[in-house]
Amino acid sequence: MKNSIHTLQSTARPLALASLALVALASVPFARAQDDARIPSLPSPMCDKLQVPAGNEVAFVAFATGVQIYKWTGTAWMFVAPAATLFADAGYHGQVGTHFAGPTWQSNSGSKVVGMRVEACTPDSNSIPWLKLLAISTQGPGIFDGVTFVQRVNTVGGKAPTAPGINVGDLANVPYTAEYVFYRATD
Repeated sequence: MKNSIHTLQSTARPLALASLALVALASVPFARAQDDARIPSLPSPMCDKLQVPAGNEVAFVAFATGVQIYKWTGTAWMFVAPAATLFADAGYHGQVGTHFAGPTWQSNSGSKVVGMRVEACTPDSNSIPWLKLLAISTQGPGIFDGVTFVQRVNTVGGKAPTAPGINVGDLANVPYTAEYVFYRATD
């Protein structure tokens, strides 16, 4: 009998810990949205046009690391698409999704938002611009459901190469990092 009780306790403890871990993980997006629900500091007046209209609040902040992809046309580097991984914190822990052509952001749970660039500013001439994007579509339940605006801020790198390509069609993957701030309507 003692062995069967020990076996039950040994089995129950990991199950209880696993259940507790699942509850904690399920609350992460909510906790992150409240803890990181901050409007980014925008250099004024240069980036004032990136302000999101009243009636929208920060829903989620993701930290991206990846590349901006460019294609050599024979005379210039043309932007093709981003390819980045999105993380829950600035230390690049807790992968939450990906960012790719569209521009599109897709969460690991399947929610997706597609944006359209509406404003830009360039606080750092050595990095890609900061952007305000209007969400033109969202789908699926999750962190990107109902997103209205996206801001790309605090960019580092990602600019097109300065040296010409060798062959037409050559691709260049230029590393970059950025923060993406996702907003939802408060109504």
